[in-house]
Amino acid sequence: MPVRPSLLFVTDLGYQARGRRYCDEDVFLTSRLREDFDLALCHPLDAAALMDGFDAVVVRNSGPVLHYQREYDAFHDRAVARGTRVYNPLSGRGDMAGKQYLLDLTAAGYPVIPTVDRPQDVHLLPEAAEYVVKPRTGADSIGLAFVPRSALDDLVDDGGLGHDDVLGHDGALAHEGILVQPRIDFRYEVSFYYVDDSFQYALHAPDPARRWVLEPYEPSGDDLAFARRFIDWNTLDHGIQRVDACRTREGGLLLVELEDLNPYLSLDLVPEPTRDAFVAAMTDSLRRFLAG
Repeated sequence: MPVRPSLLFVTDLGYQARGRRYCDEDVFLTSRLREDFDLALCHPLDAAALMDGFDAVVVRNSGPVLHYQREYDAFHDRAVARGTRVYNPLSGRGDMAGKQYLLDLTAAGYPVIPTVDRPQDVHLLPEAAEYVVKPRTGADSIGLAFVPRSALDDLVDDGGLGHDDVLGHDGALAHEGILVQPRIDFRYEVSFYYVDDSFQYALHAPDPARRWVLEPYEPSGDDLAFARRFIDWNTLDHGIQRVDACRTREGGLLLVELEDLNPYLSLDLVPEPTRDAFVAAMTDSLRRFLAG
C-alpha cells in the first residue's frame, strides 16, 4: 500500500472572529482532506516545533499574525532555512508580506484604493470626508480608525505615519507604520476565491455595514479580469487566495485586500457542489505542490 503524504494543518480553532467560525471551516476542510492525506492539526504557536515531522505544512485559519508576530517570524525563518514545504508558499506578495503591496499597487497604477505612508504624500490622495488609517501589519480591522483631514494635516514629517494607538491622546496621529487611504463610499464589497490561478467562486456583502453577511455573487467577465490581475501580480505557484474589492458608486471595482496568508473562505455560504469543487481543487493543488 503506497505511503500517503502527511500534512501539518495549522489553525487556531479557538480564535473568535467577528461574523465567522474559523473552527467550523477547518473541521470541515480537514475531514475532507483526510480522505487523501495523513493529517494532524496544530495551533500556530506549535507549528515550528512540529513541522519537521510532516511532508508539508498547510496554514489555514490561524488568526491574525499580529497576535503572535515573534513566533510566526521564527516559524517563517525556520521553514525557509530547512526548505520546508509551506502551503501557501511563503513567497506571497500580498498580506503575507504586510500591507506594502497597497503602496506598490497604488504606485503602479492598479485599480486599488489609493494608499500612502508618508505625511508629504497625503496631498496625493483624493479629497474625502474622512480618511482611513491602519497599521501596515494589521489584520481583521485591528488598529483601524477613521479620521478627518485635519488629523492628517497635523502629521509631523518624520518619514512615516503613526503606529501605537493610531491616534494620540490629543487626536493627532502617532508616528510609525501607518497607512492612509480615503474612505470610499462604496455600494458593496465582493470577494473572489482562487485555488492556484483557478477561480472557484465569489461572494458579496450587499450591506456595507455588515462585512461578513455574504451572499453568492455571479461575477461578470470584467469582474474576473479585475481579480485575475492581482492573482497574476502575486505570482504564487500554488495556494489559496482571496481578492477583496469594493464596488464604487461609479460602478468600478477597487482592490481592498489581497489575502494570501490564511484567507477565510466562507465555505458554509456556498452551495454544496461549489464546496465540493473547492475541496477537489485544493486536493489537486496540494498533490501537485507535494510532487513539485
